[in-house]
Amino acid sequence: MPSSRILKLTPWLPLATIGLSLGYAATVLTRLPWWALFLIAAGWIGTGLKLSWGRPANARYRKVWPWSLVPLSLMGVYVYLADSFGNVDLGAVFFHLQAGIAEHGGASKMVVAVLYTLTMLGILCSITWLSRHDQRWRLAERYFAIILLATNPLLYGLGQRSVAVVADDREWLNRRYMPPMTGEQSHTPNLLIMYLESLERTYSNEVFDDAYADLNTLGEQGLVFEGIRQMENTGWTMAGMIASQCGVPLMPAGLLHDTQFEPLQKVVPGVDCLGDILSAQGYQLSYLGGASTQFAGKGLFYRGHQFNSVKGKEEFLPDMEDPEYLNSWGLHDDTLYDFTADEIRRLNEEDSGPWAVVNLNLAGHAPSGFPSQTCQDRQGTFDGQDILYSVECSAHEARVFIEQLQREGLLDNTLVVVLSDHLTMRVSVWDQLTALDRDNTLIMLGDYIAPQRIRRDATMLDVFPTILEALGFTLNDHRAGLGVSLLSEKSTLVEVHGIETLNERLREETALQHRLWEGLTPRRRETEDTPAAQVTETPADQADEVNITH
Repeated sequence: MPSSRILKLTPWLPLATIGLSLGYAATVLTRLPWWALFLIAAGWIGTGLKLSWGRPANARYRKVWPWSLVPLSLMGVYVYLADSFGNVDLGAVFFHLQAGIAEHGGASKMVVAVLYTLTMLGILCSITWLSRHDQRWRLAERYFAIILLATNPLLYGLGQRSVAVVADDREWLNRRYMPPMTGEQSHTPNLLIMYLESLERTYSNEVFDDAYADLNTLGEQGLVFEGIRQMENTGWTMAGMIASQCGVPLMPAGLLHDTQFEPLQKVVPGVDCLGDILSAQGYQLSYLGGASTQFAGKGLFYRGHQFNSVKGKEEFLPDMEDPEYLNSWGLHDDTLYDFTADEIRRLNEEDSGPWAVVNLNLAGHAPSGFPSQTCQDRQGTFDGQDILYSVECSAHEARVFIEQLQREGLLDNTLVVVLSDHLTMRVSVWDQLTALDRDNTLIMLGDYIAPQRIRRDATMLDVFPTILEALGFTLNDHRAGLGVSLLSEKSTLVEVHGIETLNERLREETALQHRLWEGLTPRRRETEDTPAAQVTETPADQADEVNITH
C-alpha cells in the first residue's frame, strides 16, 4: 500500500481509540447502558472525520508533548477505581497502601489493571499524534488539560483533605468522641459477631427477588435495625469493622505515621475498642476470617485489641481436608463456618468464662462473589457473574450455621450479631442498588432480644455502643466513640446533623486522626492549649446532642 494511503488512514486509529475509551468512561461514570459506548464512539469519530482532525488544511507538523498527558493519566486512574469499586474512597487507597495488600485475592483486578494501562497508553499516544499533526489540537488540548484537572473527583477529594491544614475547626469530631466508659454488666452473655461481606440490607428490596430471604427469616426471630447508612471512611472491610467495634471512622495514618514508608505495626492504637472492653471483663476472644489476616492489617487490629486467637487462610490451611478448596481470597463460607463451629465448641467446653467470636465471610465479595460448593449443589450452576446468586448463598449459609449452633445448644446465653461490613462495591446489579436508599444489615438475636424492627437514621459508628448495651453494659449517656446506642432514645450524630455534615467535618478533621494513631504519630501541641472559646458553635453543633422526640 502506498505510503500516502497509509497516512490518510492513520487518523482512524487515534480517533477510534479515543472515541471508544470516551464511550466506555461515560458508561462507567453514568447510568448509560453498555451499548451507549458505541454510539458515543461513532459520534466522536464522525465529528473527527467531518472536521478532518489530524489532517487539517495547511498542516504543520510539530514535535510537542501535550499538556494533557498527566491530567489524562490521573483521570484514567479515577475511571479504573470507579469501574472496579463503584464509589472511590481515597481513605481506602491510603490505608491499604500503608497497612499492606499482601495476600489479596484480587488477581482478576490485576488483569483489568494491565488492560487499563495498555488502553491509557493508547489514548496518550493518540492525543500526542493528533497534537503533533493538527495545530488545532495543539491549541485546544491545553484548555482540555485544565478542564480534566478541575473535574477529576480524585483531585477534588485530595483538595478537600488538604483543607484540613487551614480549617478553622479541626477537632469537631474529636470533641464528640466519648471514651467507652462502661459499668458492670447486668449479665454476661457470650457474643458471636458474623460479618457478611458486602451483604447490605438493600438486597431485601423486592427488586432483588428472594436473594435476602434467609436473613429476613432470621430477622423475624430477633431485632432488625433499618437505616444504618454509610459515612465516609467506613466503606471497606477494615473500616467497617473498626467503625462497628470502635465507634470511629478509619482515618488512615497517612503522613502522621513516623515512618511513612514502612508498614504499620499497630491499627488505631489510640482508642479502646470492643476487644479491649471485653478482654477487661474476662472474655476469651477469637477472630476467624476466610481471607488472610495479613491483608489490610486485620491481624494487627485484632491482636492489638486483645484478641487471644486470630486466624485466617494461612492458619486454617494445615487443618483443611481439601487444601485446594479455596477461592482467590481464601476459604469458602461452608469451610469457615465449620471452623467457627469447632472454635465455639472448644470455648464452651473449656468453660473458662464468657467468650466472643468474630468471623468474616467471603461469599458476597464484589464483583461477583464466591459461592461455596454447598450452595452450588443447592442452587444450581453459578454463571460467575450474578451477584444475587452469591448474596442468596451468603444469606443461606449464615442462617444454616446459626440454626446448627442453636440445635447444638451452643448459643445458649449468647448475643448473635449479624451485619454487613459495608455497602457493596460495583456488582452486576449496581444500577438497581444505587437507585435505592441503601443501608447496612444489622440483626441481633438472643435470649434477651425481643423480636422487633427499629428504624433510625444512623451509621456503623452507632453499632459499637448498641452492641455494648445489648451485652448488658451501662454506658455514659448511651454513647461510645462517636456512636449512640440505637437501643436508647438519644439522637445519633446523623439524626442531629445529617450525613453530609458528618462527611464534610470528617474531611477537615485532624484531632480525631491524631487520637486514633496515638503513639505512632509525631508529638503535636495539645489542642487544650487553644482556648475552647475561640471555636464558635451553633446550638445544633454542641457535643451534647439534643434528644430526638417521639
